[in-house]
Amino acid sequence: MSDSFVPPGQQRYLRACMVCSIVMTFARFKDEGCPNCEEFLHLQGSSDQIESCTSQVFEGLISLANPGKSWVAKWQRLDGYIQGVYATKVSGQLPDDVRTLLEEEYRIQYIPRDGSATEAD
Repeated sequence: MSDSFVPPGQQRYLRACMVCSIVMTFARFKDEGCPNCEEFLHLQGSSDQIESCTSQVFEGLISLANPGKSWVAKWQRLDGYIQGVYATKVSGQLPDDVRTLLEEEYRIQYIPRDGSATEAD
């Protein structure tokens, strides 16, 4: 069975990463971390970090089989990420200390995926 398969009884435990918007269960974030953002979010094994950097409130799902060639991936700023299931919109904001780390240490401009900011801002 696919790694991305979530049985109906487990769907209430789905969460979306606030940085890349990949959707996985809480347990999978805890076991594996975020496959796109683990380098700087350090979600693996940290319930507190998962709670603050992922959200249970998200809209829409996109299944990406080939992110590098997908126009939807480009439109959602997902090109360059791994194959998987992504949310179109993720509610919530990263904590200030994580945002500062992203922007100052890793030189990554954080653009919220909740629709509150656009790339033109």
